[in-house]
Amino acid sequence: MDAVLLARIQFAFTAGFHFLFPPTTLGLTLIILILETLALKTKRLIYETLSSYLVKILAVVFVMGVATGITLEFAFGTNWSRYSRLVGDVFGPPLAAEAILAFFLESIFLGILVFGRRRVSRGLTWLSSFLVFFGSHLSGLWILIANSWMQTPDGFKMEGGRAVLTDFFRAALNHSTVVRTLHTLAAGWITGSLVAAAIAAWLILKNRSPEASRLLLRTALAVFIIASLLQLGLGHLHSVQVAKTQPEKMAAYEALWQTRSSAPFTVFGIPDEKNQKIYLKLAVPGMLSWLIYFDPAAPVKGLNDFPAAERPPVFLPFMSYHLMILLGLAFIGLALAGLPLWLRKRAGPPRIYLRLLVLAVPLPYLANEVGWIGAEVGRQPWAVFRVLRTAEAASPVVPAGQIFFTLLLFLAVYALIAAVGLSAILKIVKKGPEPAQAGTTR
Repeated sequence: MDAVLLARIQFAFTAGFHFLFPPTTLGLTLIILILETLALKTKRLIYETLSSYLVKILAVVFVMGVATGITLEFAFGTNWSRYSRLVGDVFGPPLAAEAILAFFLESIFLGILVFGRRRVSRGLTWLSSFLVFFGSHLSGLWILIANSWMQTPDGFKMEGGRAVLTDFFRAALNHSTVVRTLHTLAAGWITGSLVAAAIAAWLILKNRSPEASRLLLRTALAVFIIASLLQLGLGHLHSVQVAKTQPEKMAAYEALWQTRSSAPFTVFGIPDEKNQKIYLKLAVPGMLSWLIYFDPAAPVKGLNDFPAAERPPVFLPFMSYHLMILLGLAFIGLALAGLPLWLRKRAGPPRIYLRLLVLAVPLPYLANEVGWIGAEVGRQPWAVFRVLRTAEAASPVVPAGQIFFTLLLFLAVYALIAAVGLSAILKIVKKGPEPAQAGTTR
């Protein structure tokens, strides 16, 4: 098998597995911060108990994220050495900043929440929860700055065949950074809040810690409802940005072969790239033009407007993009179904809704993965959009056999991490929050 293809498969696997954990961290740190704020404000021990319960889960997720994320950093120097040599002066600083300014901040204060909660003041506990929240989101920002630069590069020039940074702020705040960051953060809030809501729902179904479980469910549902509705607007804005800055990617998302006015939005279909057709197509005429330009007659570029060698593949981006939208709408439906339950403080939620929350846990992870697949495969054949091709970014001296061997090794190690980590999380969940005692917090 071709070394470049194997390198892409290996990076896709390691990045895709790692991407299970940062979104969970984003959502859980937000809920923990809310619980710690309520504990500080109301002085009710039950909020601190719930926060401590989620911190244990967060710690396991954090460790799994660190263990699986380190390999991605090394991959740029092994499988993608030409990429690092050609654009590392621009791509490298955000990764270094993420480690120095965000990772250490998050890990240090997470350590206080895990090991030092009873050894520090209530105010310092709250501050630690805030800094863990801030550090996780700052970490996400730096990574998304690096990724956004690959999607819509700016603030650099090519000198001697290498990218040289000319304007840090233009490179960092390029055409897609802000909207991509907001979209990804909201996805993380949906993920973490649904995980927390599902845990609370399971505890209620098992009649464990009923008061604490209901408070956790209310807190998690509030975040889930707001984030799901917010994501509707953010997802739309991100799609508009893609259509205007990466039009070939949007054409692949919609399997739009020819440039046309009143471009339809395809609700369902199976694209056939070879014959440039969509089978079983269900589309809304003019809606794609309206969604992008607020004009149903506006022209939208098709794939045939671009050289064949610069077109992304269609099937994976198309299916990923539409599945992501479908899941986003499902989250809104689940959130709206929970809104009346949230407003009725005293009434217990129906058991069918609690079961739905538990069963829905895999869905935000699927949404995150297909969103990432659509974004990255839709950028192909470029490693850095219209600057560096993926085939030209791979290491020239690493043979396919070595990449294949390390891929198998990663599969085995990651399977072990998944088994141990999931077992630890389930053990914590089943134990439930420790019963809160009457009185006040520290």
